[in-house]
Amino acid sequence: MPERIVLIVLDSAGVGELPDAVSYNDAGADTIGHIFDRAEKSFSLSNMAKLGLYKLLNRKDSLLCTDVVAGCYGKMMTKSPAKDTIAGHWEMSGIILKTPFPVYPKGFPKKIIEEFEKQIDAKIIGNCSTSGTEIIKRLGSEHQKTGCPIIYTSADSVFQIAVHEETFGLDRLHKVCEIARNILCGENAVGRVIARPFIGIDGSYRRTVNRKDYSLTPFEITVLDKIKNSGGDVIAIGKIEDIFNGKGITEAVHTEGNLNGMEITLDKVKRPFEKQTLIFTNLVDFDMLWGHRRDVSAYAEGLKNFDNFLPVLIEELKDDDILIITADHGCDPTYGLHTDHTREYVPLLLCGKKLKKNIDLGIRETLSDTAQTIADIFGLPAMQSGKSFKNLIF
Repeated sequence: MPERIVLIVLDSAGVGELPDAVSYNDAGADTIGHIFDRAEKSFSLSNMAKLGLYKLLNRKDSLLCTDVVAGCYGKMMTKSPAKDTIAGHWEMSGIILKTPFPVYPKGFPKKIIEEFEKQIDAKIIGNCSTSGTEIIKRLGSEHQKTGCPIIYTSADSVFQIAVHEETFGLDRLHKVCEIARNILCGENAVGRVIARPFIGIDGSYRRTVNRKDYSLTPFEITVLDKIKNSGGDVIAIGKIEDIFNGKGITEAVHTEGNLNGMEITLDKVKRPFEKQTLIFTNLVDFDMLWGHRRDVSAYAEGLKNFDNFLPVLIEELKDDDILIITADHGCDPTYGLHTDHTREYVPLLLCGKKLKKNIDLGIRETLSDTAQTIADIFGLPAMQSGKSFKNLIF
């Protein structure tokens, strides 16, 4: 049986609204489908099409028809009552949330801010729900003059701290993030505290690649834990280590964007391995740079870059390797009601030299089917959630 699985998350690359999308103010969202609607007629994702992507899009355009499918394909529903990064990744690792993480659309309560200010020995500015690029444009100069960190949130369960990387310092930023993480517990246990450093001068501030997420630690056993505890390797690429707070991970490599993440993934695939291995990659630019900022053309270009990379990666797969491509939620760059994540199905594309071809895996009821299948393939004890589709792909 396979000894290595490569799991790549195209962060936010949804394939159409979930049945409950209206409850999340996301009716009509369709991240990849709407990118095709806006792109030039010549736009294609031919390599993902060969794995079955076009079968998931429900488009009548003849350009999106494909008869030859060399992979297994389906789409998955998010069962957790949330549409954020933590919920999506935790669910695909085997944890289905019963209640969503807390959100703060009107900013954080006075008691949280006062305790934070007391422990960092400084006042803060901001404390609102807004776009990160907008708030540094608005408050960046004041921050530099006063030294007060900028605090903001979004529709996600996040406590974000924006500071100037050169005048405030990364080490100090990391220390105040750790303080915030310790404060935000119990009923106020947000999914992530995020360090958001930026550089530049007033009028031309820009965020840097030195973002760092301080997530909650998964409160149940994930498939990552089961692989690690059985003596296997879990290689985390991108922000995977942050999402799981290091739990269940044996090696972590942070990245400077999608292209760097793809390069590192390819390098890890080329290397020899001696034990069961999960290479778990997150390509965050789709979400962070293009989805939230509603940059349709850049999102399309990013998808094309990954599609061009795909045959290079597949060529390096060993005979028993399995490649899984999915997403954690949607973030439709054409959506006009808000700039947050969108509640969507996510794609499920698999390939491997020993896998069946042109297999429709249908609509999976939870992202945890991924974890259950990985555990099943590796011969590990079953997860608490999810249904394995191993028998469908072999």
